[in-house]
Amino acid sequence: MTGPIAVVDVGGTDTKTGIVLPDGGLTEVRSVPTPSAPDAAEGVLRLAAEHVTRARANHPDLTAVGMVVPGIVDDATGTAVYSANLNWRDVPFAELLTRRAGLPAAVGHDVTAAGLAERRLGAGLGVDDLAVLVLGTGVAAALVSGGRAVRGGGYAGEVGHSPVGLAGERCRCGARGCVETLAGGGAITRRYAARTGRAVPGVREVLAAAEAGDPDAAEVWREATDTLALLIAQLAATLAPELVILGGGLARAGTALLDPVADRLGTLLSVPRRPELRLTALGAEAGLRGAGLLAAGERP
Repeated sequence: MTGPIAVVDVGGTDTKTGIVLPDGGLTEVRSVPTPSAPDAAEGVLRLAAEHVTRARANHPDLTAVGMVVPGIVDDATGTAVYSANLNWRDVPFAELLTRRAGLPAAVGHDVTAAGLAERRLGAGLGVDDLAVLVLGTGVAAALVSGGRAVRGGGYAGEVGHSPVGLAGERCRCGARGCVETLAGGGAITRRYAARTGRAVPGVREVLAAAEAGDPDAAEVWREATDTLALLIAQLAATLAPELVILGGGLARAGTALLDPVADRLGTLLSVPRRPELRLTALGAEAGLRGAGLLAAGERP
């Protein structure tokens, strides 16, 4: 890396920005609400361009911008093919961002980039067969087999839309019973409100209620962790990862997430190799660091 890189991590709820320095440090991290549909793509571009303008004031030697986005992404062209949560299709973000920022722009898939960062810098260092599950508003995975990312033309890793109950709740993607309808952050708070009639700000409050003995909260949390264990069991049977890293907002729950998922996973696997489970080492920085690696020329 020859100079600082402006980085942007677009999430379903919040968007983080920062600067990756030549020595690898991450600084000036900010978080703002992600622009909402139907104009989310334009809002994201405006937010990213404004970040580059601010960054240049302190870093006139800024060399590139890296941005990662959710959904299905064509890594070769930096095009966001589809996002159910942000309602965009076929947005050529790399081309548009290069034009607006006046800098070379690399655009990739947020979870794939987070997985790249965990492999290069975090909990997956030295592991060639792994899955990084990012558990936020949605659920997605970075999949690595034999040291190479499994991308499937940009479609691999959309595990949040893997069906686990064909008669379940309808997902934003249009299907029923997707993993996200039980284990996504939005689903957990929504399901708790539906059971109790009491709205809560987020997953943290549901977990706190469960730990305080609220049976409705405990059941919602159990359904979420059981669903994640089932998802990991499916990955174990198809990809046989040595390691599964749990990241995203839900990972802040720590052992309250890790332990029940591990316990349930133990009852589901027989023949498939049981993967080791770890929490993310990079936390909320994984996407930003991955965006910096992409802009510096690294590839998953």
